[in-house]
Amino acid sequence: MPVPKAELHLHIEGTLEPELAFALARRNGVTLPYADTEALREAYRFSDLQSFLDLYYALMAVLRTAEDFTELADAYLARAAEQGVRHAEIFFDPQAHTARGVPMGVVVEGLGAALDRAEERYGISTRLIMCFLRDEPAASAMATLEAAKPYLDRIVGVGLDSAEVGHPPAKFREVYEEAARLGLRRVAHAGEEGPASYIREALDVLGVERVDHGLRCLEDPDLVDRLVRERVPLTLCPLSNVRLRAIDVLADHPLREMLAAGLVATVNSDDPAYFGGYAGDNFDAVRAALGLGEEELRTLARNSFEASFLEDDEPRRARYLAEVEAYEFERA
Repeated sequence: MPVPKAELHLHIEGTLEPELAFALARRNGVTLPYADTEALREAYRFSDLQSFLDLYYALMAVLRTAEDFTELADAYLARAAEQGVRHAEIFFDPQAHTARGVPMGVVVEGLGAALDRAEERYGISTRLIMCFLRDEPAASAMATLEAAKPYLDRIVGVGLDSAEVGHPPAKFREVYEEAARLGLRRVAHAGEEGPASYIREALDVLGVERVDHGLRCLEDPDLVDRLVRERVPLTLCPLSNVRLRAIDVLADHPLREMLAAGLVATVNSDDPAYFGGYAGDNFDAVRAALGLGEEELRTLARNSFEASFLEDDEPRRARYLAEVEAYEFERA
């Protein structure tokens, strides 16, 4: 069994495997422009973030009903359990669905049906985080937050994703202020393809409690000092970074340097169906490529639970942390 871990950076739409995409397409009468699953899998080769996003949004056309979203989330949870995930804080992109005529309630209730039974079926506790698409207008994000208000019993926080460059965090100041007023937790993608200054802006303007990616923080030593001092978690996604060309090869990933600097780094899968690996696969990959030792891997697992939004259930967090401390690694 892999080391127990929390997954904190996971887009549920990014878990759509080709087989499920074709099954849902058949069920919903959607024609995909690919001959078969292998042709679609071959299309999962990207030159940059935008080429990935183009396919990512196009494939969402197969997601139509609450049952579709339930099936999508259930398939992810089954895979995650096999890879040692004990707690998952799952992102979803409502604007990508409401723009296609799929109501917010269909998405949230569909995902919720799977999450409600996740602990019983898979031994995984869950939280749901609603992300805003940063390449859409801020007014659209505010309207999305308004539409989500009837479902805030199911949504723990808000995030910010999609194309980063040219869409600084400050664009969403008012939306995040309203989210804070509603008592929602706040995270945001920053410093993946965007500059280190976006990380500062996410902290200072949006008040984020975690930074998703944060890879480029190392370009700003003062920022690194601040992240260490304030214990701001970073939700890193190593295999994603390689697939989207943020890093050429995994051996060049700065994860080890980040741990040595005292950053609260975590390892996650991002969009695993597209990027070639789920949470445990990412752990295995960095262990092999970077030569991480058992204590570094234990630190990553420990960080994931400490960074989780489990303040409403500290006994659970303590149990998970105890599992990490008791875990015995297999020799590589």
